[in-house]
Amino acid sequence: MASSLVLPGTLVLLGAGKMGGALLRGWLEAGADASRIAVIDPQPSNDMKALAGDHAIALHTDGSALSDVAVMVLAVKPQIMSQAAKTLVPIAQDRPLVVSVAAGKSVADLTALLGDVPIVRAMPNTPASVGRGISGAFAGSGVSAGQRALATQLLEAVGEVVWLDDEALMDAVTALSGSGPAYVFWLTECMAAAGRELGLPDAVAATLARATVAGAGELMHQARDTPSTLRENVTSPGGTTAAALDVLMADDGLGALLRKAMTAARDRAREL
Repeated sequence: MASSLVLPGTLVLLGAGKMGGALLRGWLEAGADASRIAVIDPQPSNDMKALAGDHAIALHTDGSALSDVAVMVLAVKPQIMSQAAKTLVPIAQDRPLVVSVAAGKSVADLTALLGDVPIVRAMPNTPASVGRGISGAFAGSGVSAGQRALATQLLEAVGEVVWLDDEALMDAVTALSGSGPAYVFWLTECMAAAGRELGLPDAVAATLARATVAGAGELMHQARDTPSTLRENVTSPGGTTAAALDVLMADDGLGALLRKAMTAARDRAREL
C-alpha cells in the first residue's frame, strides 16, 4: 500500500463508479492532494458527490475546463469507452499518462481513440474497495520509467500490482483476478447451500461459509506457505477433508470446471 502519493500535475478520473470510486478513495488515503484531482462523470452517484464535497474535488461533465493534466485514469465500462473518451481528446494532445482499467481495451484500441499517448493498461479487482485488491498491468512502449512508477503508485493505493511483459496476457489476468472475486463469492454461496442441505439452519450455514472463506483468505494473505501446503496442513490422511478433496480434485472436479470458466471469461474479454 502506498504511503505518500505525490501527483506531478492534475489527475483526471474518467468514470466514478465502483472501481473509479475505490481508486479515488485509495488515492486520498495514500495522501494525494485532492486539489489536483478532477473527476469526469455526467451522472455521479450521491456517494461520489458526498466524497467529492468532503475533499473539495471538482466534478465535471466533460474535460473542457481541465489543464496541466499529468495523468488520466479511464474507469468507464468498455462498452462506453469510445464515446466517453471523446471528451479527453483535447487533453490528450499534451501526452499525459493514460491508465486504463477497462477490460478488453488494448493499447492499440486506446491509441486509436486518444492518439499517440503513453498508455498503461491495468486490471484491478473489486477487493480494491477495501484496499486488498490486486492489479495486473502492462505498459505500452511510450511509457517512461517515471510514468510506470507513477502508475504503480496509483494502483498500489488499492492493493498489489503485478506487471506483465506481454499485453496478450491481460485477458488471462481479467479471467483470473479481475473476475476471480465472483468465483469466490459463488463458492461461498455453494458452501452455504450445501450446509443447508446437510441440515444446518440457513443463518448458521451462511455464517459458517462466509467466515470460513474469509478466514482462509486471510490465512493465505498472512502465511508464508503456499496454498498447496496450507491445503495439505488441513488434510489428514483418510479423514473428512480428504474425502471431500477426492471429489473436488477428481479429473472432472473443481479444477476442470475452473479452467472451463476462466477460458470463457478470457474469451469474453477478447470479444469486448
